[in-house]
Amino acid sequence: MSALFNFQALLLVILLIICTATYAHQVVPAIMNRNKNGVFGVFWKAARIGERLSPYVSICCIIMAFSLFVQ
Repeated sequence: MSALFNFQALLLVILLIICTATYAHQVVPAIMNRNKNGVFGVFWKAARIGERLSPYVSICCIIMAFSLFVQ
């Protein structure tokens, strides 16, 4: 099933994008800061969410991992 039709898969994809963008912004910040607008601006915004809300994002990742493990 596609991630668009499965809510849990959609949440997983969003969490992975946030975590990946945050890591990429810490490794190479010049690339992310250069692309604040347009299509790649989504990754810049995801990196900001991951940096500012990192405790909540990590808790969500743990909850998602537990729910996938139980299923």
